[in-house]
Formats: sequence, C-alpha cells, structure tokens
Amino acid sequence: QVQLVESGGGLVQAGGSLRLSCAASGRRFSTNGFSTNVMAWFRQAPGKEREFVAVISASGDITRYTDSVKGRFTISRDNPKNTGYLQMNSLKADDTAVYYCAVDTNSAGILYNTARFYEYWGQGTQVTVSS
Repeated sequence: QVQLVESGGGLVQAGGSLRLSCAASGRRFSTNGFSTNVMAWFRQAPGKEREFVAVISASGDITRYTDSVKGRFTISRDNPKNTGYLQMNSLKADDTAVYYCAVDTNSAGILYNTARFYEYWGQGTQVTVSS
C-alpha cells in the first residue's frame, strides 16, 4: 500500500542542527506518484496537539512554514528518490517533539496546514533539544 518512514531524529543541543528524512514507498507512489503529491511535516510535543511545521508543493517550488520555524527550518524533496526532507537549524528547546511527515493525495495542489487533510502519515521520529 503506502508507507512513510521518517528518520534522522535524535538528541541535539540548543543551537544545533538535524536533518529529517521521509521515505515514501508503496504502489501509490510508484511510477511518479510521489511527485504529484503535496508533502508536509507536523510535530507533536508531550501534552500538546499536533501542529503544522512546513509544507511543500508536489514539484517542490512552493513552500510554507509556521512562523516559529521560519528562517531556521527548510523543507525540500527529491522526487526521483521518493523522499522528503526537513533541515532544522538553530534548534531550540521548544522544537522538542515527535516529528511526522504526511502526504496529501487529494489536494489538487493546495498546501494545507491542517492535519485532517493528509491521508498518509509516518510513524514519527523523536527530536529532543537540550537547553
């Protein structure tokens, strides 16, 4: 079917960097399928609701970010590799959360920042920033 697998999380000191990856696989993404879908990253801290972090268009030419990560995080994708990325620089303790990648196969190009529009989700990868 469809599988999204995140990697790259870990423990880092404040001010450090991490690069998260999201590998997509399955019949839905074979033969250029991944390149037609909007992809996003969300995160969820303990005791908090899942929140939007960043989204990227299918072609990769349009991106959106939540205000708290603008200038520090960069979302990107490599469609031939069916992989998305989230480069996180200047990390802060408030960035500590489980990070999830998600794919929307029905958006018709709309870059949603709301979780309910995304059909497929990875299992999440923990990012812990020590202050």
